[in-house]
Amino acid sequence: MQSQRLPTLEDVARVAGVSRATVSRVINGIRNVDPQLHELVWSAVDQTGYVPNKLARSLVTRRTGTVALVVSDSETHDDDPFMSRFFSDPYFGRVVGGLMSVLRPAGVQLALQMVGADGHKRLVGDLRNGQADGAVVLSLPAHDPLPGMLADNGIPAVLIGRPPEPVPISYVDLDNSAGAALAADRLAARGCTCPAVISGPPDVPASVDRISGFRHTMARHGHAWLPSASGNFTQESGAEAMRSLLSSHPAIDGVFVANDLMALGALLVLRDAGRRVPEDVAVIGFDDSSAALAARPALTTVRHPLEDMSAEAARLLLTRLDDPTTRVTSIIYEPTLVPRQTA
Repeated sequence: MQSQRLPTLEDVARVAGVSRATVSRVINGIRNVDPQLHELVWSAVDQTGYVPNKLARSLVTRRTGTVALVVSDSETHDDDPFMSRFFSDPYFGRVVGGLMSVLRPAGVQLALQMVGADGHKRLVGDLRNGQADGAVVLSLPAHDPLPGMLADNGIPAVLIGRPPEPVPISYVDLDNSAGAALAADRLAARGCTCPAVISGPPDVPASVDRISGFRHTMARHGHAWLPSASGNFTQESGAEAMRSLLSSHPAIDGVFVANDLMALGALLVLRDAGRRVPEDVAVIGFDDSSAALAARPALTTVRHPLEDMSAEAARLLLTRLDDPTTRVTSIIYEPTLVPRQTA
């Protein structure tokens, strides 16, 4: 019995109504192809069932068609349990969604790499050996050596969030300080006389920027000192921080929380303590994640356009892969306040 013939590039070209050369350029990830032709070709690939020969492509282009999403945490080790927060925190899902909105149409796969304190050298070695074409890196604590190691080894990479220390590597970030200032202005406009703050980890640059921006702006409104507690961006840590603040400063009437998950925990504690939100205590979060909409009442928060930022990080990386001489750059997004029911 004769076996069924496998679809070829010519079959894809015929269905798409384009030349074989155009099909080849699209499948091999060459960027200067009209977006409409790009869609036509990949639609034809789906219709014909054509399977690109990745080995042949890699021999020609020296590309794997894979980008690594690296979550770096210098405080943990590779033999620690897998970071369950990656799956529970909406932050990471939004990052993946933004990256894939650009990578998928380009035919590029995304590979997750969780890297602890003892995994940096191995990661850099894997990338140098071609296990991925480049990396998008996020969740960097202070003094993390990874950005410098990537730059020193000439590995194409883009950070989501500014590097903890100056490094010649492109990044996409939010003006976190300006976002916190929006929260401070909102609480001041409500007439809060005893505002407080729940910060994130003190070694994370975004957390530092948010708290410094809030404190600076509140100082301009006449609040020289603010009660504070810290968490680690989880709902449980936000609840614990709120309990601590209520115990030590029961007169609190406004709280800025450095992310929505912690704000969700803070709201639950306020409810259990019989404090009405926003009548007794106004609450503002940060991120505008799904947690903000899940909160009761719905959370007033600062919009962090993670999907847009991640998509831009993917575009920067693909551009760098196409042209290694592309200069290092930074793109800073502006935050907005999203008023809801808590402030």
